[in-house]
Amino acid sequence: MNKLLIVGTVAFDAIETPFGKTDKILGGAATYISLAASQFNVESAIVSVVGGDFPEGYLEMLNSKNINTTGIEIVKDGKTFFWSGKYHNDLNTRDTLITDLNVLADFNPKVPENFENPEFLMLGNLHPAVQMAVIKQIPKRPKLVVLDTMNFWMDNTWDELIEVISKVDVITINDEEARQLSGEYSLVRAAQKIHKMGPKYVVIKKGEHGALLFNNGDIFFAPALPLEDVFDPTGAGDTFAGGFIGYLASTHDISFNNMKRAIIYGSNLASFCVEKFGTRRMEDLTEKEVQERLRDFKELTQFEIELN
Repeated sequence: MNKLLIVGTVAFDAIETPFGKTDKILGGAATYISLAASQFNVESAIVSVVGGDFPEGYLEMLNSKNINTTGIEIVKDGKTFFWSGKYHNDLNTRDTLITDLNVLADFNPKVPENFENPEFLMLGNLHPAVQMAVIKQIPKRPKLVVLDTMNFWMDNTWDELIEVISKVDVITINDEEARQLSGEYSLVRAAQKIHKMGPKYVVIKKGEHGALLFNNGDIFFAPALPLEDVFDPTGAGDTFAGGFIGYLASTHDISFNNMKRAIIYGSNLASFCVEKFGTRRMEDLTEKEVQERLRDFKELTQFEIELN
C-alpha cells in the first residue's frame, strides 16, 4: 500500500455563514486533506499538534478511516489551534474573527517512524518553517511532494516560503494567491513564473469556477460542479488537495494525464465538503455517492464536436 504523509493543522473552527453558525467544531487543513484522501486505498498519517482539550473521539474517527494519528502531538496542558470566521453572502469572501495559534505557536514536527520514507508528501497550509522541518526529516525524496499555501505566508514569511516552494513538485494555490506570488495578473503568465521557482506542476484553484493545471506549456481546466446548496466553503480547498494527492497515491501514476484525473477527483470531493458545516459531510461520505457524482462530472464535461 502506498504511504501518504500529510502535514498540516488539526484544529477547532467556529463558522458563521448566511445559513447558520457553529460553536467549536473539528477543522484544520490536515483533517480535511486526510478525510478526502481516505476515499482512496492509501495508508496515510498526519503530522500535527493539538492540545489537551482535543476530544479523543476525533482521533478515533480518523483512525477508523485508516488515518494514522501517531504523528499528532498532544500537548496535555495546551490548547488546540482555533480559528473563527464569518462568510459574506456570496460565500467567496470572509472575515477572520479569531485566530488563536495556541500549541501551534511552538510546534516542532516529528515524522512517525513508520512514515519516514513516504512515497507521497502533502504539505498542507502551515508555517513554511514547519513544512521545511518535515522535508528535512525525510531521508529519501518522495515520489511526489505537493504544497498548499496561502497569502498570509506570502505576506509574513516570504523567504522561508520561497525556499519550501523550491523543494516541491506541485503547488496548489488559489487565483488571488497565484497573482500575489508571481506578480502577474494573467494566470498563464503567473504559472510560468511559479514554474521557475521550482514546481513542475502548478494547480490554481478558482473556487466555484473550477481549477487549472499547468505543466511546461500544457494546460488543463476542470470546472466545479454546479450545486443547489452550499452551506460552508471552509476546507473545500484542502479537500480538493486531499482528493488530488489521494488519487495520485492510489494510482502511483504522476503523469500529466493522470493529474488531469486527479483534478477531477479533487473537485468532486470538494463539492461534497461544502454541503455541511465543517468536516461533517466528509466523515459520512460513501463510495457510492462519490461514484455517482463522478458520473455527473463526466456528463458535465464530456462532449463530441466535429473539427475540420
